[in-house]
This record gives sequence, structure tokens and C-alpha cells, in this order.
Amino acid sequence: MRFGVLGPVTAWTDAGEPVVVQGLKVRALLADLLVHEGRPVPADRLIDDLWGSNVPGNPAGTLSAKVSQLRRAFEDAEPGSRSLVQSGPAGYSLSVSDANCDALRFGELVAANSLDEALALWRGPAYADFADNAFVETAVARLTDLRLTVLEQADLPVVDLAALVKEHPLREGLRAAHMKALYRAGRQSEALDSYAELRDLLLDELGLDPSPELVALHQSILTQDLPHARNNLPAALSELIGRDDALADVDAGLAKSRLVTLTGPGGVGKTRLALAAAAATADRFADGVVLVELAAITPDALSVANSLTDAVQAALDLRDTGGSSAVDRLAAVMGSRLLVLDNCEQVIEDVAALTDRLLAAAPGLRVLATSREPLGLAGEVVWSVPPLEVPLPSLRPQEASACSAVQLFVTRAAAASRGFALTDETVADVAVLCRRLDGIPLALELAATRVRALGVRGLVARLDDRFRLLATGHRGAAPRQQTLHAMIDWSWELLAPEEQSVLRRLAVHADGCTAEAAAAVCGEDDVLDVLVRLVDRSLVVPVEGTRFRLLESVAAYCVDKLRAAGELESAHQRHLSYYVSLAEAARPGLFGGEQSRWLQLLDEDSANFRTALDRAVATGQLDLAERLVDALAWYWFLRGRHLEAMRSLEAVPGSARAGAWRAGYMYLLGHPDAPAERDRWVDGADAMGLWWIANAASDAGDLPTCEAMLDRALKRFDSDEDQWGVAAVLAARAKHAHVRADLPALYDSACESITIFRALGDRWGVLQATGWFGAHAELVGEFDEAERLHLEGVQAAEELGLWPEVASALGMLGWTSIRQARYESARTYGERALRLATEQGQRSTQALAELVLGFAARRTGALDEASERLQALIDAARLQKESVLYLSIVLEELGFVRELQGRLEDALALHMEAFQVSVDFDSLRGMCWALEGIAACHPDKTLAAVLLGSAAATRASENYLMAATETEDLDRAVAAAGVLGEAAYEAAYARGAALSPVQAFELLVRQ
Repeated sequence: MRFGVLGPVTAWTDAGEPVVVQGLKVRALLADLLVHEGRPVPADRLIDDLWGSNVPGNPAGTLSAKVSQLRRAFEDAEPGSRSLVQSGPAGYSLSVSDANCDALRFGELVAANSLDEALALWRGPAYADFADNAFVETAVARLTDLRLTVLEQADLPVVDLAALVKEHPLREGLRAAHMKALYRAGRQSEALDSYAELRDLLLDELGLDPSPELVALHQSILTQDLPHARNNLPAALSELIGRDDALADVDAGLAKSRLVTLTGPGGVGKTRLALAAAAATADRFADGVVLVELAAITPDALSVANSLTDAVQAALDLRDTGGSSAVDRLAAVMGSRLLVLDNCEQVIEDVAALTDRLLAAAPGLRVLATSREPLGLAGEVVWSVPPLEVPLPSLRPQEASACSAVQLFVTRAAAASRGFALTDETVADVAVLCRRLDGIPLALELAATRVRALGVRGLVARLDDRFRLLATGHRGAAPRQQTLHAMIDWSWELLAPEEQSVLRRLAVHADGCTAEAAAAVCGEDDVLDVLVRLVDRSLVVPVEGTRFRLLESVAAYCVDKLRAAGELESAHQRHLSYYVSLAEAARPGLFGGEQSRWLQLLDEDSANFRTALDRAVATGQLDLAERLVDALAWYWFLRGRHLEAMRSLEAVPGSARAGAWRAGYMYLLGHPDAPAERDRWVDGADAMGLWWIANAASDAGDLPTCEAMLDRALKRFDSDEDQWGVAAVLAARAKHAHVRADLPALYDSACESITIFRALGDRWGVLQATGWFGAHAELVGEFDEAERLHLEGVQAAEELGLWPEVASALGMLGWTSIRQARYESARTYGERALRLATEQGQRSTQALAELVLGFAARRTGALDEASERLQALIDAARLQKESVLYLSIVLEELGFVRELQGRLEDALALHMEAFQVSVDFDSLRGMCWALEGIAACHPDKTLAAVLLGSAAATRASENYLMAATETEDLDRAVAAAGVLGEAAYEAAYARGAALSPVQAFELLVRQ
């Protein structure tokens, strides 16, 4: 049982199902017990809290009855949970801990500095439904203050901080965070205004002045001393000599490539050159330049990959906030940044892997690496740092001084030994020294420090000793494998035979297993007792109490023991059989009320499923492979793991069962051969396969074909009495109706769909229908309702861990904000949606997020940004063999951008193309937008007025709302056509009102 007070007081079962607690006083009792966080509450105190002066006739008996009701509610929801409510001499208490109570968990996370994870626990004001009760006041105040303290430290957008400041105008920590966010967003004057507002409020209401810390922050903003970006480059202690050409080359490389690696022998000056190049280019990176020193990370680290990410996080001054992977968190904060990775050669493969992932996930990132060998990544520019130029033996001082090696040596020697100079007497020795040291900067600098003691000639005389010393340097490897093997071998001999048998057979699991899985793979009825004994011997590690795993070194040892016992093949086969059966047993649970529980179960065994599939394919057991991918295909979709699904499905290319799944995933991944794969399998597909392909293909734009497939699927679902399938088809039909702006069909389909999905308890399905309800609300102008529905979708999807659905709902929130002219909010939602959709490989939502950001940029005057984003969407759409759903509206928006840029011919071409795409999709709403866009830039103003009349009449007849944000575009079109004069304009406008959009467009074609 889990309890929540960071919002309305709520209880859930461990499976995530809500616990129904009937009766206001019973719920108040639960709240009062939760306030005391497991401490006993005397009965008198509870009676006073619950009834106050209206005490019932038998207060003790009435309280006891309420306690019984609470226990019964717990027991009905989750057998055995009545014992959570305890009674004793000191009173009643509720058994809670940081594992099952969000308030306690919040405190633990804050103490551990996991602030983002802590904030994610909040669902509204603490004890929201009992906020007026006196017994919660202290707890609410404490929790609220702690939350505000955390929010002051979190990296929140300006719009969120502004709302918090409005709610808590006198809280200086929030005000400081707001001022910093405004300043870093380039809004210095607003940051100063925020300070002035607080100063006046403090004076008027409390007679106080701002704190010294806030005054100092105000001064930093006033003088622009507050840093905008992270930059940890060390200050140069000396001038970089002889590298002007090298700096220019590295700078050019960074301008053209996102990865530049400086290679060369030790001491050649890779680090010094990299630091100088980074400093010289720092102005190009809005989020700064960060140096990451890697010399201390060796291949002997317990986890080189983790050590690398830890080093990058430390250099960026980031907290480890938990949640997503470290690499994802790093990519999310990179922005426009230069990362300098110094001394990569010791762990070159792991550095290459990390760099590859960061560059792929963070498009604004550039990396400058130093290494004795290239990273070997695609697109890498390898720049070999040369030694400094050395002089010829016969050069005179003036000629020798032009060589960079001589310049460096003389400069450093003069600093170490006052009066040293390049003269006729020293030039020959300096030249010899530079040549003998191969122009290596580090060697030259070290030699220069000895000039005062030995002189140049003395240095030259001792060069042979130095070379001999360097030649003897080497490093041996410690024999850790032998020592580790001996330790495990000693532990093995202490085990009983049945313990040895279970331990070695556990080794075929990947990333642990349950006790049930262990029994099946070990070929035993029950191995729990043996597992417990192995845990006690530190050979098996318990994971969250229900799973067990081997340490990697122990697993490797046990595989050898399996092989020696002749059991390796049989253990692998039992592992394969068990996980195929588990996946098939889990699949029905993904389509109903136990969805959350089964998703969690499959998440935990993802590695075992991959291992089982690899085994089935490698041994030619394609029937088992086919069963496994068929059982897991829907799970992969719910979790947004499209690439994993595609790779797995391709392992059984001849399977008809996998063929339909593969066709749908090809559409989701934007594969150009998706239509051909659809045609290959659609005739033999069952109802689920037909729906799946049609649902996935709808974004590609072939709506008539998809609708025909949905019709076929619906008939089969009806025949099979499959209510889930019926609801899924209705949700897909709602999507099609949204494309056509068919408002009645959109509402009716969403309504029927959500009714069925709610009855089934399928939360994914409810999310789909809720999203289309929100889309309908947006189309009819009920923007607040649309926002509420999409926010509800975000929360529900986050609870389930359905990150593709979270991204989709965020994208729709961004679009709703566009329609409300809330462009800063639109940007915030769009950026979050884009980041999440990119992580999930969710192409349709990536497009929606980019569309939102493009619209926000155009509406705020950032025409170049809007042009770049919109053109990229169009270019991507044109790579597809079928028109994509968003193409029309993006063409329209880019047409408006071109119009505002004065490029009327380009704008006209875009609007006309948009009209043709809208016709293909049977979208009258899109046709209206296109006609209005054409009217704004067409040279024939009479024809423009006709087009405007047709669009207006169609909007009126179809009840198409024009939001206030769209009227500016229409006003420009009307103004452009208004040069005709009122009478001529009205006549042409009236003539257009009698024409359908297609008829009006034909006038253009005939012109």
C-alpha cells in the first residue's frame, strides 16, 4: 500500500490501483494519521481533530468504527493491508515509511539532493482536500516551505518562476531564482524590475530591506557580472607561442565539424592548444565551454563509462538527479556548448561511445578532444598537432628567431634566467637543442627551466642522459584476474552441492531474475531457500527484495562451471522456454486494468527477453523467436522502444505473425519501404494486425487506405466481441476526423472510445481518447478545457511511464498555447516534447514539437528561426513516399513567414502547394487557411477578394473557429485586397462566398 499527501490525500495498492475510502470522516482519519507519519495519535486528539465541538454521543465508539472502516477499505483493496492501521496504549498509528509515503520520500530525496525526482512527487498542494482543517496546518506549512526551497534550487523556466513569485511575492529565494532566469534569458530590465517590485513590497508591508544576498545579486545583474553560461577553462598562465596557424586550423575545424580530435605524441601541446582554441571560440557557444579532465580515469575503474559520465557531470556542476540515464541527462543540458575532453587515450573506446551518444542526442554540442589516437567516429575531423618548427643549423639569430620552437624556448628561458637572449654565441646551441628535442613544446619548456643552472651548452651535453631515462619508462599490469578467481574458487568450495547447482545455473540470466524464474531455469520446484543462503554468502545479490542477480565476476566464473558440468546448453534452453512463456502470459495483461503491473514486470526482465531472443535466433529455433517477438511487440510500442522492436522483428523475416508488426513499426520509424511491407502482409493480417498497421500508417498520410483497413478490423473485432479492438479503431477514427476537422465525428468517436477503454481499465486507451477530446476542445475554442485534458494526459502517462504519450500530450499543450498566444509557454512545452520525443524516437511527435516551436518563433518575430525549423520539417516530409499529415499546415506557416519576409512569389507557391495537400486529405479547414494565405500575396486583388469570400463562407458553414492569434494573418490578406475599394471588394467577396474552396482554387489554375 502506498500513500500520497503531496496533493489530495490518496492511497494506492502496490499494483497502482486507487484505494476507495468512503466517508469524509474516514478520509479525514486517514489524513490525520498520515500527518503524524507513523507516530501514535491519542484517541482524544483524533476525536478533537475530526469532530471539534460537534462531538458524537459515543466519541470513542464512533472513532473505533471509523478506524474499522478504514481498515476494511485497505483490506478490500489489497488483502493483508488492514494491519497497516495499528492501535496501542498510546493511540492509533499508520505504518508508513519513505518507501510507501510520498511526503517521507520527498524528504529523503531532498536530503540526497535528488531535487528533480523529489519535485516530481507533487500532484498539487499538500493535503489539498483537507487544507481547511487545523490538524494539517503545521504539516502543510512545513512541506510547502520545503518544496519552495527545492523550487528555488531547481532549473525552472521563467514562466514557472513568474507564477511562483506571484503566489509568494515576498519569498526572496524564489525572487532570486526569477531574477537569474530573466537575466539569463536576455531580459535584464525585467530582472531589475522584479527586484524593484520586491524591494517596494518589503518596505510597504514589512518595513524591511532586501537581504544582502539579494542586493548583491541585483548589483551583479546591474553590472552584467552574472555569468550566462558554464565556463571552467583555466586561465592561461603563459602565452601560447608558435601556434597561430594551428589555432586557425582548429577553429576552422570546429566551425565545420561537431567533433575535432587533436592527436599527436605526448608533450606535443595537445592540451595547451585545445584550451587556447576553446577560449578563442567561446563566444560562439551560448551555453559555454567546459573542460573535462580524463587523465585520472583508467581502464582499471570499476565502471569506466560511469566514471566518464561522473567526470562530465562534475565539470558541468550538475547534480545527479536520478530518473533517466546519466547520458540522457547530460545530453539534455548541453544546449549550444563546446565540450573539451582532454587525455582520452587511456579509455579511448569508452570515450568514443560516450561522445557518439552525446553528439547524437545534443545537436548544439561540439566536442574538442585530445588523444594519442582518433576516437574513430563518423564525421570526426582528426587534426594531428605537429611539433614546433625547428631551425636549420646554419641560421643566424634573426633567422632562427622566426622558428616557433626557438621562440618558445627563448621566451621561457628568459623568464627563468633573467638576461638570457638569442645571440650569436647561443644560437647554435639553441638550434641543436630544439632539433634534438624534436620541437616538442613540453620538452622545450622543461629544458628552459634549467638554463639558469646549466646554460644552453650544458643542457645540450646532457640530452643523451635524458633520452635514456625516458626510454626506460613503462607500466606493468596487476594480476587482478588471478586473485579474483582464487577468491571465488575458495567460496565455491564451501558451498553444498545443491547450492553449487543453483548458483552455476543462475549464470545464464541477464540482469537478474525472480525466484520463479530461477526455479524454472534451475529445473527445481523451489529454490528460494537456496537463494537466501547464497545471498548470505555474498554470492547472490538481492534486488528490491523480489529479484536476485549475480555479480559479473561470479557470473563469469559460474559459466565456466556450467560448461565443465555439461549443463550450459540445457540451462540456456530452459531459460529460453521460460521467458517465451512469460512474455505470452504477460501480453493479455497489457490490454486492461493490470497494464501498469505487467509493464513493470516486463521492464524488469527486458535483458532476459533480449538474451532469450538472441538464443532462439542463434540456434535456429525460429518458432520460439516468432512467439517471443509477437508477444512483446505491443510492450515495445507502449514503452516507445521502436528500434528495439524493429531489430527483433527483423530476426524472423518470414513470419506472417511478425510481418504486420514490422510493417507498423516501419511506418513509425519513417522507413520508405513501409507501404510495400504493408501490402506484403495486409491481406493475411488478423484484426489486431489491420488496426496496428492502419494506426501506425495514419501519420504517413494515406488516409483512404488506412480507413479501409480500420473498417475491416472493426468488423472482425465486432465479430470476435473484442471490445478493446473496437475502442482502438474508434480512437484511430477520431484521429482521422481531426485531420478532416470533422468536429461531430471527432467528438463521437472519442466519446465511444473512452467509454469502452474506461470499462476495460486500459489506461493507455483512455489516454488516446482523452487526447482527442482535448483536440476537439481546441478546435472549438475551449482552450482551457483542452489544456486541462492534455495536462491530465501528461500526468497519467507519467504515472504509467508511457513516455511517448507524455511527449505527445506536451506537444498538444504547446499547440494549445500557440492558439492562446501564449508563446513562451508554447516554447517550453515544445522544447520538452521535442527532447522527450527525440529520446523515444517518436517521429510524429518530434514533428509536432518542431511545428510548435516554428509557430512560436514566427509569432514572436524570429523569422529566421521559424524558417529554419519549418523548412526542415518540409524537407523531411518530402523524403516520404506518401504525404505526411502535418505537411499542409507547415507549408502554410512557412508561406506566412515568406510573406513577412517580402518574398511573395515563394509564399504564393507554398500556399498553393498547401491547398493541394489539403485536398488530398479532404481537409476543408486546411483549404481555408491556404486560400487566405494565397489572398495575402497574390497580385490579382480581385481574385484575392474572391478567395477570401470562399474561405469565410466555408468557415461559417462548417463552424471552423478562427482563434484570435490567426486573425492577424487574415487581416493582412484583407488589407492587401482592400486596395480595390469598398464596392469592388464587396462584390468580389460576395462572388467568392458562393464558391466552394475547390471551385475558388480552380480560378487560380485557369488564370
